[in-house]
Amino acid sequence: MKLDSIEKIVLERATKQHIDLKAFDLSKEPQPSGKSVIKTITIQQGIEREKAKKIVKAIKESGLKVQPQIMDDMIRVTGKKIDDLQAVMSLCREGDFEVPLQFDNMKS
Repeated sequence: MKLDSIEKIVLERATKQHIDLKAFDLSKEPQPSGKSVIKTITIQQGIEREKAKKIVKAIKESGLKVQPQIMDDMIRVTGKKIDDLQAVMSLCREGDFEVPLQFDNMKS
């Protein structure tokens, strides 16, 4: 019971820090260790290659005049118009990619 309450506290703190809950991997089972129980919660950072390809494919199929690129663990999208970039951002938010998304550095 204490493990569940501690897990809830961690997730509540994360939402206050504006961290998306999709970033946490809660699938691992707790392991007994003597009188205590240990549970490892991993935080996903970056985008896996397969999921990045899926996102890039969705952006290309949208027909917008932008160029998406996969760079290590992130996707870079370039375009001439800010409206196109904002449309890509809304497309990514609406799509169910099972990855927490963060948008940075949109220059005009």
